[in-house]
Amino acid sequence: MKLIIINTNNYIMNKLIVITLALILSMAAFSQDKAEKTFGIQLKGFVKNDMFLDSRQTVAAREGHFLLWPSPASFDANGNDINEGLNLNMLAVQSRLSGVLSGPDALGAKTSGLIEGDFFAQANDNINLFRLRHAFVKLNWKNTELMSGQFWNPLFITGCFPGTVSFNTGTPFQSFARNPQIRLTQSIGSLKLVFALLSQRDYASVGPNKTSSEYLRNSGIPDLHFQIQHLIKNAETGLSIETGAAVAYKEICPRLSSTVNDVTYKVNERVSGLTLLAYTNITTKPVTVKLQGRYGQNITDLLSISGFAVKEVLDPVTGEQSYTPLHNITAWGEVHTNGKKLQAGIFMGMLMNLGTTEAMSDASNTVYGLGHTIANLYRVSPRVIYNVGKFRVAFEVETTIADYGSNYDVNFIPKDLTRVTNIRGLLSTYYFF
Repeated sequence: MKLIIINTNNYIMNKLIVITLALILSMAAFSQDKAEKTFGIQLKGFVKNDMFLDSRQTVAAREGHFLLWPSPASFDANGNDINEGLNLNMLAVQSRLSGVLSGPDALGAKTSGLIEGDFFAQANDNINLFRLRHAFVKLNWKNTELMSGQFWNPLFITGCFPGTVSFNTGTPFQSFARNPQIRLTQSIGSLKLVFALLSQRDYASVGPNKTSSEYLRNSGIPDLHFQIQHLIKNAETGLSIETGAAVAYKEICPRLSSTVNDVTYKVNERVSGLTLLAYTNITTKPVTVKLQGRYGQNITDLLSISGFAVKEVLDPVTGEQSYTPLHNITAWGEVHTNGKKLQAGIFMGMLMNLGTTEAMSDASNTVYGLGHTIANLYRVSPRVIYNVGKFRVAFEVETTIADYGSNYDVNFIPKDLTRVTNIRGLLSTYYFF
């Protein structure tokens, strides 16, 4: 039998050396991390279930969840409106998860970030799947902020947007889009100047190939934004007044080529669009009042009634065309109480379709867009919200009225109107974490 002899003194000594080195390295790492403000992530979000009942069929996203406007009347042989009738659904796809990032300073600036997603997906085909909402990094100096990543379009004013229970957040009266972007914010006292360059991803322009970011990409020019904001705040009285104005310019390329008589030609086509916006948010301890107005050209990427039309054929040989954008004006207002447990509010919005900015050579020319057969749109939605700790229950009645046109003039302004109305009752439950 072979004896195995272990030198216990050497074994214990080696163990002590390993433990001592591990402690020294851990203390050094802890000291270094503490000095550098270690990287961290804070998880937050909510679980939300929406139960809604509509009085007719609607134009909406994700199985009716994101409501835009009521569907037009569609009559059968007996004169009955096929689109009129109750429609019920329940969905929890808006449930959200956010990771708030923190880390050491860089380039003399405080660093932060955010990555956020929900289960709303990008289309009805993949509803329930996790999708990216926001993903950005920020560098903050004393009076300057630089953000790079995906965030709200600057025309979605984070200091002044509707607090509706509905996930549509006042769309299409309110601009709604998230874009990859680079945004610079400069503070000068109570003023803020915002400059931004944007591309498109989930929210894109509509054109010959339906909804796609290719039109902006092929133009070679980013979506350009400038904004000025002013804030007055009194901590003692609780009064806060934020006002601002914004301008945006976008240029898209509808086509790279045209085919005439089975022959393909390269074409140089452009559509430009200008958007103007002004807003104010007045907050007191008991009540908040918000107002916003917008003029927009070719803003289908903001989920608005808009688009562009073929103005005329410039070259019958190559088929090259000129275009004219559709434009509209919108206005919305909201009043709500600021109670911690019980809140009540009402949202009101209107939209007027102004047709094309220039007359079309023929009223039958092709039009690309979203909801462009609607002349006028109105919405009223009162709501009640009740909070108990981390739990919230909210109820809203959303009435949306649309005037559809059956004929159009050379500026594609709808006429011979038929009015349809949808009433949605929405009950939502939330649990925040």
